[in-house]
Amino acid sequence: MTSLSPGSADALLFDLGRVVLDIDFSKAIACWAGHAGCQPEAIVARYVRDEAYRLHEVGKISDEDYFASLRASLGIGISDAQFLEGWNAIFAGEMPDIAELLPRAAKQMPLYAFSNTNRPHVDYFSKEYGELLGHFRALYLSSSIGLRKPDAEAFDHVVAAIGVPAARIVFFDDLAENIEGARSRGLTAVHVTSPRDVENALKALGI
Repeated sequence: MTSLSPGSADALLFDLGRVVLDIDFSKAIACWAGHAGCQPEAIVARYVRDEAYRLHEVGKISDEDYFASLRASLGIGISDAQFLEGWNAIFAGEMPDIAELLPRAAKQMPLYAFSNTNRPHVDYFSKEYGELLGHFRALYLSSSIGLRKPDAEAFDHVVAAIGVPAARIVFFDDLAENIEGARSRGLTAVHVTSPRDVENALKALGI
């Protein structure tokens, strides 16, 4: 656990997926398989987060182009609307306790979010979880800023935008590579493997 103490942070920075919002990608697979009339396992075996996925996350290719790429790689002839339905089905609600922790933390210091995501997901979660996300002063989203974690320039961009020294920002993420990326740019980082990790870190900060 990173050493945290009251007064050691001026801002908190949260990843969204599996830190604030629960994600279940099997729901997308099941939806697509249903539309395609195939077994989910057939899609799982072919699905990869490839270059098209990364380009979509930084806003460099359109949703239509990404879904066309999926259509080819997965070998299923479903429509863009059917792809979108599955794509947005992955949101499985709020992470446990986060709806209580965020407002409590926001009373003590500014909260920000930093997520690798794409435009359809942003459109969806902004509407579905607008109240919860309202606790963040700003959201830095890869598809908007054109940069993604764990790249150094992505963290540098977000730190500059927040306007607080990197060492005074506590960053929460569920992926080890993003934790390493954040630490390499001077941020204090907490690897979230369960909702308790967020709660314990906030307690250590005196929140």
